Amino acid sequence: MRENEKYASLVARQEELTALMSSGELDPDAFTKCSREYAELAPIVEKIMELQDARTEQADLEELIHDPEMRDMAEKESRALQDKIPTLEQELRVLLLPKDAADEKNAILEVRAGTGGDEASLFAAELFRMYQRYADLQGWRFEVLSVSDNELGGYKEATALISGKGVFARLKFESGVHRVQRVPETESGGRIHTSAATVAVLPEAEEVDVQIADKDIRIDIFRSSGPGGQSVNTTDSAVRITHLPTGIVVSQQDEKSQHKNRAKAMKVLMARIYDHERAQVDAVRSADRKSQVGSGDRSERIRTYNFPQGRVTDHRINLTLYKVDRVIDGEALDEVIGPLIAEDQAMRLATMT
Repeated sequence: MRENEKYASLVARQEELTALMSSGELDPDAFTKCSREYAELAPIVEKIMELQDARTEQADLEELIHDPEMRDMAEKESRALQDKIPTLEQELRVLLLPKDAADEKNAILEVRAGTGGDEASLFAAELFRMYQRYADLQGWRFEVLSVSDNELGGYKEATALISGKGVFARLKFESGVHRVQRVPETESGGRIHTSAATVAVLPEAEEVDVQIADKDIRIDIFRSSGPGGQSVNTTDSAVRITHLPTGIVVSQQDEKSQHKNRAKAMKVLMARIYDHERAQVDAVRSADRKSQVGSGDRSERIRTYNFPQGRVTDHRINLTLYKVDRVIDGEALDEVIGPLIAEDQAMRLATMT
């Protein structure tokens, strides 16, 4: 079978990598490359071995069924394996799906208030804190890069770097328009108000991913400003970087050091350019995009948080949970993210069959 040949080649490749790494003949760069490939292969080979053991056991049990003394036990164990083997085969198919090159990267999170005035900025701040709490629960590092707030404590926009294992793979379907429906604290009439915030999750780009020539950027230095005259630096430390080929503009003013602001702005700029390049590749594969859970379009309304009814609805997969408070707290966000990932895997598997 072609499938078995593929499995055998993967097992053989892992054995080859083991021999190479234990030979002592690799330079540090080659050793690192082999180690990375080995780590990617390990869960796949482990699942292959588990599947092969189950199939071998199933074949042995079929022999035992012909033995009158062993028949009852063999039939019982065989039925259990008949349920287990398809599950293992499905899990292996998922592991063998083509990987998004960015899945293992850290992520730049950007949250911006949309329509809805002050209520939108308060909602944007809540979403930003939701991801911060979720990151804490995952054991990830959450570094705030910039925050533009207002007098009410809402965020006009906020950016963070989230670092950890598989961050982008877990959060990439969060990009889009998030809508909230609730009675604002400032609303004396008690009417339900609808507002929105936009979330963008971008894979953190490394220099190997994005090359930025000095001639392609313009850097402007200006004096920082803050809400209500507060948090204003008296030196020209704020930085605005414009990437001329794409027109992407990034500003950073949270740090008092111009050098630190420039470094943070470049980090965000690289992520946006990398995301821009990935989006162009996706546009070429427009037929494939139809089989994805989300296109990554920032204007796509993806989720509604309805506080009066206590529900969260993700419109892409028609999922509704009646636990809006726990989702906003980050505790139950996995109950939305998990089904999104599963749906994406199911759609990708369907296109491969």
